[in-house]
Amino acid sequence: MADAYIYDAVRTPRGKGKKDGSLHEITALSLATQVLEALRDRNGLDTSKVDDVILGCVSPVGEQGADIARTAVLNAGWAQTTAGVQINRFCASGLEAVNMAAAKVKAGEADFAVGGGVEAMSRVPMGSDGGAWPVDPSSAFSTYFVPQGVSADMIASKWGFSRDDVDAYSVESHKRAARSWEEGRFAKSVVPVKNQLGLVQLDRDETIRPATDMQTLGALNPSFAMMGEMAFDSVINQRYPEVERVNHVHTPGNSSGIVDGSAGVLIGSLEAGKALGLKPRAKIRGAASIGSEPSIMLTGPEFVTQKLLGKLGMTTADIDLWELNEAFAAVVLRYMQALDIPHDKINVCGGAIAMGHPLGATGAMITGVVLDELERSDKETALVTLCIGGGMGTATVIERV
Repeated sequence: MADAYIYDAVRTPRGKGKKDGSLHEITALSLATQVLEALRDRNGLDTSKVDDVILGCVSPVGEQGADIARTAVLNAGWAQTTAGVQINRFCASGLEAVNMAAAKVKAGEADFAVGGGVEAMSRVPMGSDGGAWPVDPSSAFSTYFVPQGVSADMIASKWGFSRDDVDAYSVESHKRAARSWEEGRFAKSVVPVKNQLGLVQLDRDETIRPATDMQTLGALNPSFAMMGEMAFDSVINQRYPEVERVNHVHTPGNSSGIVDGSAGVLIGSLEAGKALGLKPRAKIRGAASIGSEPSIMLTGPEFVTQKLLGKLGMTTADIDLWELNEAFAAVVLRYMQALDIPHDKINVCGGAIAMGHPLGATGAMITGVVLDELERSDKETALVTLCIGGGMGTATVIERV
């Protein structure tokens, strides 16, 4: 099998996912189109050599429904011979798209493929696509379904993370994100979003709050206490009876933000890159996905990391940098606790608590972030992973070349 290499990674800035957000007037199609245009133009890419574009999209309905990847390919003026497909693995969709693109290259099915994602959450709200799991008793009862926020609060309760712990993590995420922008760490990969007139609409992540402190966060009310008290605390306590009560610690201030954004990662074989005069930046060492307990649902990263490192014959000591999507602060705190990962090696540029989580795009975004950081800090290997609704985890190991 061929090796799969990353040749480039680009992303849009993340805009606040509400009607007053800077990207609200920009459609998902336009976001994805601008990412594909940037990949082509930055690399002088002959798009007829790209076999497929795979985009994650978690709410594929309305204007971002059907097969938005194929529509974006055509809208960006790429060769009509380039195929496109939309996929959904919830929050890990963007990373799964990267892994699928790499798998196509490794199998010889594609010379080049793009893995990425898009989500315009201000225009197509989260949950717009519905789904059987929360509402069909045949699936909800047997799996002890609860909303993700209650799951995150159970993680905090089960493994002993206090409100101060999760708030302190949030403060650091904002500090790191602000510092990364100040130091130009994102300059290599962020593509400013333009409006229909060709003017820059947004060139910087919109939700970072550098002045965030424990006092401002402490004034926020828990987001999931009411739904827990209504029914869901008792549901998840049936699954985890060893926990006396759910301590609701997550708020809008220590959970991932709702935002708009898109990202793309160009992946190809070494031979295909040489033919186009492109230099690879990293090799994809391996990838894996796993199912985990669906009620607590957000612990999958721990187990998929163990699975992937075992497959690759690696240990945690072999990883220089870690990227775990900051869906909720307790998710990252538990991951660090379980795998004994020091805080100064994980999410070193900040994460989704500060910059937001555009569901279908995030996995591809953080792949690009950690690749840039490997190059900037002259390090070699990184592991990227995300927790996933329904109880899953997806992970990828990349290595600089």
